[in-house]
Amino acid sequence: MPDMEWVMRNKVWLGTAVLVLVAAYAFYFANPNIAVSMFSNAWFLAVPLVLGAMVGVIGERSGVVNIGIEGQMLVGAFAGFFAAAATQSVVVGVVAGALSGIAMGAFLAFTTVKGQLDQIIAGVVINIVATGITSFYYESGKTIPRGLPNFDVPLLSKIPLIGPVFFSDGPIALFALVIALVLHFLLFKTRWGLRTRAVGEYPSAADTAGINVVALRLFNVTMAGTLAGLAGTYLSMEATSTFERGMSSGRGFLALAILIFGAWRPLRALAAALFFGFMSASASQLQASDVVNIPQQFINLLPYVLTLVVLAAAAGRVRAPGAVGQPFVKGD
Repeated sequence: MPDMEWVMRNKVWLGTAVLVLVAAYAFYFANPNIAVSMFSNAWFLAVPLVLGAMVGVIGERSGVVNIGIEGQMLVGAFAGFFAAAATQSVVVGVVAGALSGIAMGAFLAFTTVKGQLDQIIAGVVINIVATGITSFYYESGKTIPRGLPNFDVPLLSKIPLIGPVFFSDGPIALFALVIALVLHFLLFKTRWGLRTRAVGEYPSAADTAGINVVALRLFNVTMAGTLAGLAGTYLSMEATSTFERGMSSGRGFLALAILIFGAWRPLRALAAALFFGFMSASASQLQASDVVNIPQQFINLLPYVLTLVVLAAAAGRVRAPGAVGQPFVKGD
């Protein structure tokens, strides 16, 4: 039975998920207010990581490494906020953030897939250019009418713990949860997903089978930029209502670590992002409660320490798509 095979293949992740859920609800029934606050903060921190990891999943499953997620996020935050400030419309801001992500994705796609530029170098260029442009054109004192509002999803928001954490939130946070679920389905249950995985694993065989490898890679990497742009827009218009220089703060690189830890699978990457968010939220909660005196510098360092630990743990345990990082030349 295919469903049973899937369960056996993912038994460790499923078992861990059940244990975490049981522990979370035990904590909730013991201290409901603290539990909701902590898990809401964890999700708040995880949202841009989820979106960034999905960008990486799409790109690397297609065979293209995207080191430029950090820069794409930063440009999305910048474009979204300043478009909203100029027009006094948050809708325009969201659209501008998404379009800026598409533009950066298109740059990466065309320089690496069509231009055969080294993918790592192209990503580094995006990060450097994004930092330079956003710093040069940054203007303090800009304001937007308000950030993106939170709203309750009917029925789902009433579920204990899960409801207030995931379904009483802003639109981009809700979108991040939905896109992880939808992308998993698309990647493993649709024709597009089969073709994407084929060009990321065996592009020559995919080409022989009639798949336009170049066109599919161009499309996937370009459109994945939308998610990076929205991740940045979340930072400047939903998590906060301001833009600061360098406000992506390494989240794009953390998303790459989450991508690896999640074995290039959307649902596992979602779980890994939640883990990162929970660890950071737990440290902040401990500091606020005065249970232990944790220096703020350590809390700021924690995500990067976790990144090193995760990458060390994942080394040799997960396998990247076979053709990731390799340019495709028809006929080779």
